[in-house]
This record gives sequence, C-alpha cells and structure tokens, in this order.
Amino acid sequence: MRARFTVDEIAQCALNIVERDGVGALTMRAVASQLKTGPMTLYNYVSGREGLEDLVVGAIIESLVLPETTDDWRTDLRETATALWEVLRAHPNVIPLILMRRAVSLSAFAPAEQMIAALSRSHLSERDVLAAFRAILALVTGSAQAEFAGLFAGTSEHDEANAAGAARVGELARDQYPHIAKLAKVSDRSTAAADFQRGLAIFLQGLVAVEERPGANRALKPTRRGTRS
Repeated sequence: MRARFTVDEIAQCALNIVERDGVGALTMRAVASQLKTGPMTLYNYVSGREGLEDLVVGAIIESLVLPETTDDWRTDLRETATALWEVLRAHPNVIPLILMRRAVSLSAFAPAEQMIAALSRSHLSERDVLAAFRAILALVTGSAQAEFAGLFAGTSEHDEANAAGAARVGELARDQYPHIAKLAKVSDRSTAAADFQRGLAIFLQGLVAVEERPGANRALKPTRRGTRS
C-alpha cells in the first residue's frame, strides 16, 4: 500500500509555506492543513517543527548544483560562492532558516565543505581559512538578503525596482548625505549580480594578498579601553 505522502511532498509543501508567508508561518498544523490531513499524521514522517525545517533546508541545498573542482582554489571558491548566492537569491525567505539550521542540519554542509576545501588548498593559515570562510559566507548571505524587494527578488524586474529605490535614496540623501547620494547614482547603473561579482572579486584579491604576505595579517588585539593596537 502506498504511503499517504512522500517526504518530498511534505518538504515541498513546507517550502511553499516559508516562501509565501515566512519562516514564522512554518508549523505542523500549517503543513497538515495544506496537505488536508491532521497534524498527528505528519509525525509519521517528521519529528516536529525542527524536522520540517530540516526538510526545507534540504530541499534548497539539494537544488544547488555545485561546480566541478579545478586546479585553482580561487576559481573553485568563486564558483561555489556564486552558486550558493544564486540559490539563496531565488529563495529569500529561506535564508534565515538556513542560517539557523546550518550547524545542526547535515544537508546544509555540502557548499560549506566545498568552500572550505578550496580555501584549504591555498597557502592561508588555518586561522585565516576560518576567518575567510566566515567572511565569504557573510558576503553571500548578506548580499542575497540585502537584495530582496518583494515579488521581484531575483528577476529583471527586481533590478528595475532596485534602480528605482536607489533613485529615491539619492533624492532623499542629496543635501545632507552627499556620499550616499553619489553612490546611489552608481547603484542606479548597476545590478545585484554585477555588484556581488565585483564584491567577490575584491574579497578574493584580498585573500591572495594575505596568502602572499602571511606575516602582514597579524590580528590586531584590543586594549582594555576597547581600542586596537
């Protein structure tokens, strides 16, 4: 006898709820309602809310096509970061869930493993690899989150919405905040994808500089007064 639901069907239903209403709307009752069953039925498939969260994270990560590795760690890091950014950009409401579950959901480890593997093939120290991994993860997730504009996220219409938003910011900032106003004009001529790739290129150039001059990356230690030496 066929099971009433498959895990994939439950995962897709949970993902639909998160994408439509946000992470806060994901409950056993909400998923059961969408599947036209009772909440207790779902416990035959998942352990509870955390189980639903894992299914959603898994569904997103499984849609991520990781690039083939090359003999250039910088290329591998850039391509993996870009692939992750593109997936997150397509599923804006899921980002908070991925960030919350990344430490306990094994399905979220694959892109992280590939980025760390790329960094580990450089000549960076172990501490620099850790700092670089955290920084590039922040760049990917932060860039994706900052881009969202309702239903237009990840589309050409969204770039148009961003341009309109930049124009409004420039107009508001024009008299009191000239630097913001000036940068808003630059933003008006750019796209989210172009900005991300440029920022990623700058980040990679910085890593290469540290790799070539490891002694120059000595961590600054805070003093008792909170200043840095």
